[in-house]
Amino acid sequence: MTTRFGLLAVSVLLLGGIPAALAAEPDLGPQVTSKRAPTPEEIADKEARRACQIEICDILSTREQEGPDVACNIRWRWDADEIADALGDNLDWPWGNAVCQSKIRLERAPLAKAMSEPRYVLNMDTQTVRCTLYQNGGKPVVIEMALAPRVTLKNGEATKGKVNWGDVSAPAAIYPLLYAATSLDNSANALGNEVVNQINKFIRKDCDAVKDELPGRRVN
Repeated sequence: MTTRFGLLAVSVLLLGGIPAALAAEPDLGPQVTSKRAPTPEEIADKEARRACQIEICDILSTREQEGPDVACNIRWRWDADEIADALGDNLDWPWGNAVCQSKIRLERAPLAKAMSEPRYVLNMDTQTVRCTLYQNGGKPVVIEMALAPRVTLKNGEATKGKVNWGDVSAPAAIYPLLYAATSLDNSANALGNEVVNQINKFIRKDCDAVKDELPGRRVN
């Protein structure tokens, strides 16, 4: 998600008003940066996500069915400015910072089979994502969404996918929109291609990034 935000933000900057500003104003003033040092909590969150990534990638790589299942508690944080910049002029972000968290529970054997069998349909357990959207001077908005993704893999590559949205919980003003959107996706599978893309990205790029940290043997 953060990668997607970053790519969107870069696209907005490159296609937006920066070239015109550079041409019109020769003296741009002192250099300003939005970079800040991550907090200890943010560092811990990142380390937890990486540990979970390594745990899943090790199973996909070794294809070992015997052993503990995956159980991770992970959390993401985004600043309001990061979200607003990523959305650009397409959508307004009416809230402040956002924090999303989830308890990921995945059975080991199906993950291993998905990578070792010629064709495999992976039915993941229901996962619940809880997001808190903060408002300046207002009460935080809490949204909860359940999903049980279903992915078809052939020779270790995802070819079909579906989110399979479950229960949705949100304030009354937001709930109808979320319910309608998730119900529509359940029937039309509009996000199916995105599920396939994200699964294949994880198997290839994300797991390759941690291949030297995998505790088990690697399978070519």
